[in-house]
Amino acid sequence: MSSNDANLLATASNWVREGRKVALATVIETWGSAPQPVGSQLVIDADGNFEGSVSGGCVEGAVVTEAQDAIESGAGKVLAFGVADETAWEVGLACGGKIRVYVEPVTGG
Repeated sequence: MSSNDANLLATASNWVREGRKVALATVIETWGSAPQPVGSQLVIDADGNFEGSVSGGCVEGAVVTEAQDAIESGAGKVLAFGVADETAWEVGLACGGKIRVYVEPVTGG
């Protein structure tokens, strides 16, 4: 675990202790030219505040939205992002790679 990973987990823990509803997004798979390696994380609260990165900025907005949904529903989900001709103008990775991100709500306890 890198010091950045430890800092993000400490942030998540602190936010939970503060009473915030929190989710954790983790890169679980990459293909091609991915902007962040497997294991990269993003910590998100219900208000849309976040720290960390899963894509260097390419899809963070979409991940934050999905994380807010996961916080609300209490269920985790796997997200997939990449660039295909028909989706080039939608949310995707400009680098041409693909990533899968697992988003899960974090509970205190």
